[in-house]
Amino acid sequence: MLKKTHQFTNSPIMSITHTQAINLLHEFVKNEKMIYHSLASEAVLRGLARRLGRDEEKWGLAGLLHDLDVETTNADPMVHGTQTEVLLKDYDIDPEILDAIRMHNEFSAGKERTTEFQHALAAGETITGLIFATTYVYPDSKLTSVKPKSVVKRMKEKMFAASVNRENILECEKIGIPIDEFAALAIESMLPIAGEIGL
Repeated sequence: MLKKTHQFTNSPIMSITHTQAINLLHEFVKNEKMIYHSLASEAVLRGLARRLGRDEEKWGLAGLLHDLDVETTNADPMVHGTQTEVLLKDYDIDPEILDAIRMHNEFSAGKERTTEFQHALAAGETITGLIFATTYVYPDSKLTSVKPKSVVKRMKEKMFAASVNRENILECEKIGIPIDEFAALAIESMLPIAGEIGL
């Protein structure tokens, strides 16, 4: 669990604290690896927001909660992403956050991503999977050992972490960040919480 407590107050219609968001994550997601993934996604989305001059709290919340319905929908690709809004019904969440969460899975959304926020969440949450997988092949399984060039190299190895959608990761280019820089940003963003996500 993250030690810092952030208040999501940059936007007047967001009325949820970081602690409440973390509690919701643990309420609806029991798989430890999925929780690690969600925390890592938050970190990367925060890093992207800083890089692009966007709302860090807003983007971080989208990263943290994007898979909130993964277990209630049994990760069904035709449904996953559509139920998070229902799970968040008691909170006044920025519609752009809900949209980005819904659009991180184009299958259930039924349309393609078009906005910067949508591309950022899709790319940011997906690259965490590749970084986790890359870290695990190192003898010490520590994120501190992973270099951006190793992650980029693994991008080209289709059989490595085959379930990780490379096309989603490459949406980083649609928000103006080359893959080399994106890999470095993602690793750098995850390093401060490495101990909390098993890396």
